[in-house]
Amino acid sequence: MNRIKEAFNGKKAVIGFITAGDPGLDRTEEFILEMERAGASLIELGVPFSDPVAEGPDIQSANVRALSAGCTTDKIFTMVENLRAKTQIPLVFFAYANTLYRYGYEKFCKRCSETGVDGFIIPDLPYEEKDELSGIAESSGVALIPVISSVSAQRIQMIAKEADGFIYVVPPVGAAGTGRTGIQALVNTIRGFTDVPVAVNYDMDNREQALKYINEADGVITGSAIVKIVEEYGYKAGEHIYNYIYNITKAAGIQ
Repeated sequence: MNRIKEAFNGKKAVIGFITAGDPGLDRTEEFILEMERAGASLIELGVPFSDPVAEGPDIQSANVRALSAGCTTDKIFTMVENLRAKTQIPLVFFAYANTLYRYGYEKFCKRCSETGVDGFIIPDLPYEEKDELSGIAESSGVALIPVISSVSAQRIQMIAKEADGFIYVVPPVGAAGTGRTGIQALVNTIRGFTDVPVAVNYDMDNREQALKYINEADGVITGSAIVKIVEEYGYKAGEHIYNYIYNITKAAGIQ
């Protein structure tokens, strides 16, 4: 069983997001291990980019801090390679299309396979333009994780039927506006077309919000709260990240 499947195997998945290199790559490694120790099932690792259009202001600021500290894609791969000597927790990159294009699709996927990156999410890659990259990813054994942010059943079916790894759901305004019921309806629509696990990113700032949505999906992604902890505590954020994730996993019965 591959690592992503294991993360969702018979349990809810709490997925923690951090921006690689904020405040430094040595601390990125530490923060990943702290989240694993606290019960996180999978880690989403943001590859810093100069124009992260899909991000809110907190994560945009984290990208700036990471780039200012000298973080590069090659350095992230080296960090992951070293990390794999300490943990087998599933790792997926959150990266922008331009980053992969400039690095080279084949080289990027090859490095993911070599270093132990299990998949990646490309938030600005339209479904209609994914074929070249998806073929390379598949041949490299790396999951190209789709993003669903539409309430259109036709488009959801189109994306879900080819999903790999898990489905990253960003609730659109219409679904978010109806709160928990809207999330559940969106997830149920997706499940009508695939049995690939569904994880919802809802820009959660606290444990209560995370727990509110984890019951509707197979997993929940929490990022902005962790990024804020890193911004506040910097190099000393590890303990605070652990406590934040632990409170979620314990309340969700994952511990």
